[in-house]
Formats: sequence, C-alpha cells, structure tokens
Amino acid sequence: MASPDPAPPSHPPHTATVAGVPVDTRHWIGGERIASAASPASATADSSAMATAATFTDHSPLDGAPLAEIARGGAAEARAAVAAARAAFPAWAATPPAERARLLHAVADGVEARIEDLAAVETADNGALLRSHRRGVMPRVAHNLRYFADRLLALAHDDFETRGHTNHVTWDPAGPAVLITPWNAPLMLASWKIAPALAAGSTVVLKPAEWTPLTASLFADIAHEAGLPAGVLNVVQGYGAEVGEPLVADPDVRRISFTGSVPTARRIAATAGAHLVPCSFELGGKSPLLVFVDADLELAADLAVEQFDNAGQVCLAATRILVEESAREAFLGHVLDRVTKLTQGDPRDEATDVGPSIHPRHVERVDGFVRRALDAGAKAITGGARNTELAGLGGSYYLPTLLTDVAQDSEIVQEEVFGPVLTLQTFPDGDEDEAVRLANDTRFGLAATLATGDRERADRVTARLVAGTVWVNCFFVRDLSAPFGGSRASGIGREGGDWSFDFYCDLKNTVTAPKGWARHG
Repeated sequence: MASPDPAPPSHPPHTATVAGVPVDTRHWIGGERIASAASPASATADSSAMATAATFTDHSPLDGAPLAEIARGGAAEARAAVAAARAAFPAWAATPPAERARLLHAVADGVEARIEDLAAVETADNGALLRSHRRGVMPRVAHNLRYFADRLLALAHDDFETRGHTNHVTWDPAGPAVLITPWNAPLMLASWKIAPALAAGSTVVLKPAEWTPLTASLFADIAHEAGLPAGVLNVVQGYGAEVGEPLVADPDVRRISFTGSVPTARRIAATAGAHLVPCSFELGGKSPLLVFVDADLELAADLAVEQFDNAGQVCLAATRILVEESAREAFLGHVLDRVTKLTQGDPRDEATDVGPSIHPRHVERVDGFVRRALDAGAKAITGGARNTELAGLGGSYYLPTLLTDVAQDSEIVQEEVFGPVLTLQTFPDGDEDEAVRLANDTRFGLAATLATGDRERADRVTARLVAGTVWVNCFFVRDLSAPFGGSRASGIGREGGDWSFDFYCDLKNTVTAPKGWARHG
C-alpha cells in the first residue's frame, strides 16, 4: 500500500510511551537494542548512538498525533540483522525440536501475559478495534505460536518403498528468513510467519510496516524474556526502499515471505531471483461475494456487512457483491438496515464497529477510487465520502460505502481499494455461468465467498471459482492446518500446516538400500 514520504531524520530518546505502555523504538539485532548499526550497542537514551541515529515519525490513525520516533534502518542495519541471523542459524537449526517447541510456547505465554498492553498499543498504532485486539487478534498471536510449536513435534512423512529401497523424507532448516509484514494486522500477520519459520529451525529478520512498527518491538522483548537465543529473531524498522531492499538482496538470506502489494512483490521477486531465493507472496485481493436467490438473505447481508471490518482493510474482504437479479432488492434492504446500525468512531470505544483508515495518505487513495467511480456513473447507495461528523477526532474516517451501477471492467471493480468500499452487481436468474464468469473476471484470486441454500450448487460453483480460499455461507473461518495463499496476482505459494514447513525448510529424501551393510558378529 502507499507509504508516507520519508521524514527528515530526528534524534529522540529510545523509548516512547504509547497508551501507557513503554515501547523501545530501536532495532532488535543479535539480542541487543541498536539505534544504528554504525554504533552497535544497547545504548542508553542519552548515548551518542541515539544522538546520531536517523529516525522516522510514527503517527496514530486515531487522531493523527505522533506516537513515537522510530529508529530508521538502512543498508547497514539490514546487513547487521542478516549477519546476526546467519550467525545464530547453526545452533538454532541444531536445537532439538522439543526445545524449539518449548521456547515457542514460552513466547506464547509471554504474549498472553501482555495481551492488554499489546492490544492497546496496536489499536493506537493501526486503528483497529480495541475489543477485537483484546478478544481475538492478540490471542491469535499466541495461538499461532502454539500451533506451529505443536505441529513441529508431529511433523512426519511415512517412509515408502522403491524396489526394496526405503525412502525417508525429512525437513532441514533452510537458513535466515526475511519476513516483511503489512500494517492492517501487524503482529498477528507477523506471528503467522515468525512461528513456522522459528519452529522449522530457520532464523528470522522481521521488517514490520513503517506505519505500524510498535508491537513488533514489544514482541522482540517478549521473545527475549522467554529465552529465545540472541540472533534467532531480529527486528529492523524502516522504509522499504531503505532497509527492505537490502534485506531481500542479501546473499545470505535463504527465504523471503512478503505480504503486501503486487508491485512491491514484483520488485522483491526480481531481486531475490539473483540468488535464487524462494519467495512466498500473499498479495492483493478483489474477492467476490456471490449471493443466489436460494440463499438465506439475512445471512448473506451479515456476510456483506462483515466486509467493513477493520475499515475494509482486509486482504480477504469480499468487496465485489454479485447478486442474483431477483434477490437484489430484498438483499439490499437487509444490507442497508445493517449498515445504518453500524457505529463509526474511536476504536477504543466498545460501541464502535468501524474505526479509522490507517493514514491520511491512504484515505486519500480510498476516496480517489470512489470519486472516480462516481464520476464514471456509479451511485453511492450508502457512504461515498469521508465521515465529516468525525472530523474533530483528527483521524482518517471514511464512511462504509456501497456503490451500484458499476461496470465490470471499471477500476472500482478491478482494482483493490483496501477500504470500506463495496460494489454491487447482479447476474441473471439461474445463470451460474455468468455468476462464475463475473466472480473470476479480475487478475486476483485470493478468496471468494458464496451464499446459497443448495448444496449441489455450492459444489458446482466452488469447483469453478479461482481462489485460494472459498467460504460457503460463512466468512473468515481459518484453520492453521489449512493451506493459505492466493492464485493469479494474489500470490505465490501456500503457507499453513505442513505447507509452512515445506517453505521454511529444505526437504530431503534419503534413500537407503537393503544391501551393503557391514556384517557384525
């Protein structure tokens, strides 16, 4: 997604207090806090290292106020972090799986002990609902760690025979992994990558999004306190062009996992190709919600309105609603009834359903999509502009928006908006072929959602949808054992379950002959 122009360097202390929680704003490299790789010491706030380190300002989407001055990494910090991960790799790879699993459980314990702190800081930093962070997102961080710790201990492939020879498959840790994560669910999505990488025996360099770096820093502290060895997890903050590019270009990196935009993925892939580094990409989406006339239309309306979660900043969101013509009016009535009951406002308020967009630059992008669609003839059934009633809060609040009268080949239908903006189109009654054609007619293929009361129709339609995940009469139900990823421009590869270990390891097949053994006794 779009990022702010880099701010001029400044020179703050190394700790910020965010939502009452102290957060260290330096990098975490090789088991030490480092303001700059030029002065690699876990220096105090008044040290010369902090006095000369470049920084950038992190702002809150709640009100636009500055939260912290963050250490701003570059090529030197990238080299130092990868070197630390490389140095730690042999010992970590040789650590018995049971011990790696124990440490991951210890980190999960630390996360659970600090859920309130993590939730408060993340809400201040990315604007998502505090109640969601407390009840769902931060517990999921701990769950991610525990799942992959346990899955590691169950990891096995049955031996098989080839002309009397035994084949034995093993997973060998691959080496340092660079993980680049987005701002819409910062810590949860980081832990989704960190947990399997560490469980697999690889070491990690994490670069969080520059708009939301704070909980990654807290997580580094939690992992250290849990006993994770120095260099196994490293966190480097900064802009993609300044620190991200040298990270993915480092010849000692053996895996790259990235969640973000298609253009950035193309640049990473081109850079990684120089060293033949395997990449896993989870990219954009423009997912459909297909609603057939035989569906439970109240349920379908619930699914539609759920797409406004996190102010629409969800890669899996089903933003293109495709409704069977004869169901349109009844379905639309249910949707509008629910939208009028949504409360938009401060995400720290328990009554709030929709919070702010992440950044003024991003809300301008969202509004640009809507303005161009309206100029092209689209109609806003609801929303269609910034929430002027909340202008006093100082944040970037965009009204939940539903647009009709949109063309299939229009920008608003084809391109990811990543905001609280849905489109509604219809297909002729009984025409499954047209419904599937419209659903598949974008360059993306991350997810799809289907509402129908006919099991046979569900089987027919889901078999034809191009998507990495398909939900039938539900949304956002995810099991860590399932493969996750996108088709077409929505990504490369699958992670989750054993697929994650396949990525963060080098698979080895050892073939043993039945003969040739020395005889003893």
